[in-house]
Amino acid sequence: MNNTVFLKTQAILRYPRLDTILMVEEFIIKHNGEFKKRKLWESLPKKMMYQTFCVIINYLLYSRKLSIDSERKIGWIYYPELAKKYYAKKELARRK
Repeated sequence: MNNTVFLKTQAILRYPRLDTILMVEEFIIKHNGEFKKRKLWESLPKKMMYQTFCVIINYLLYSRKLSIDSERKIGWIYYPELAKKYYAKKELARRK
């Protein structure tokens, strides 16, 4: 399934502001793997429309910052500093 097509087929009524996206990101990082989608939306510090929240979640999934496990709980997987640390280790490099 092409993610680009998936994002274009939705009728988006409201686009989220940057501060709203950052608030959702920070909340997910703080509560990594604790909530399912609906409960996460209900637990946010500021209220927003559910459709706006879904746009943010879809964006974070598309940009590979989030994952959803088998229990449907949302987890943060974007750690660029940690990835750089592991890429620098010679013993973890791919052998030719």
